[in-house]
Amino acid sequence: MTTQINTIITQFQNLHQGHNWFGQSYQTKLMDLDDQYYFVKPYPEVHSVAELIAHGTAWREDATVKIRTGKGELTEASDDDWPDLERLKEKGWDAIYEEYVDSVDSFIGILKEKDDDFLDSKYQDPEFDGEFPY
Repeated sequence: MTTQINTIITQFQNLHQGHNWFGQSYQTKLMDLDDQYYFVKPYPEVHSVAELIAHGTAWREDATVKIRTGKGELTEASDDDWPDLERLKEKGWDAIYEEYVDSVDSFIGILKEKDDDFLDSKYQDPEFDGEFPY
């Protein structure tokens, strides 16, 4: 039975692509944003949209790796945790957005392969040097 997994998938899909009780999905918000704002930091200590999306993508990709292999790879010390804004500008918004969409699809895809019993298993986390339940 996959009741919990299906609930997680539905909530995740709604957050990123669907209709939410709290407003627009990530995808809708990103599509409504004017191109000139993707790489702008509203304040020096605040991340740009591109940085936020790349950061979330990196951690979602790591979550997919954890589900697939039982061991995470990303840490806060990794360059991909908060990618450099200049590096992101070189990559370009279209590539950043495509990686975001691919990471959402991969995460949903790997979850669809699991059942609720999987949630009781554990993964190894390099950041906290321990095993934790999914």
